[in-house]
Amino acid sequence: LCDRPFPTVDEMDEYLIKSWNSVVHRHDQVYILGDLIFRSAKPPEYYLERLRGEKHLIIGNHDKSWMDDVDLSKYFKSVQWMTVVNTGNGKATLCHFPTMDYVGKYMIHGHVHAKADLLEYWGYLKGTEALLNAGVDVNGYKPVLIDELIENNRRFKQEH
Repeated sequence: LCDRPFPTVDEMDEYLIKSWNSVVHRHDQVYILGDLIFRSAKPPEYYLERLRGEKHLIIGNHDKSWMDDVDLSKYFKSVQWMTVVNTGNGKATLCHFPTMDYVGKYMIHGHVHAKADLLEYWGYLKGTEALLNAGVDVNGYKPVLIDELIENNRRFKQEH
């Protein structure tokens, strides 16, 4: 990303937008599993207008702070707390928070990032192949397809 160990917020924002748009095309369906915009000095529209794809927001614990300031229908095909989708590789429950109560083959979540060592319940997450972390820090800082998500989680769980 850059020579410094810690990029600025603006540098990281630009990197994430560029990474997103390098893999997402105009009509791709993208499910965002929460915490899309956090600690930003820029208005939400700055990001939402630039991100390609038909976006579906699964609300995260840090999203309420910006959601009231935006016409969500202009940027998202759907906004929900939880949903079930057909991934092409089986049904999956999508929720920001990992849960043991899910429908389908997979439970795809965000929230925990790559903080495996800090989680009291890491043993459960690690030992359950069906629980898949969709966080950017586990998935190369860009949206991924289901097969990539499965492989990235397998590798991450093996390494931690």
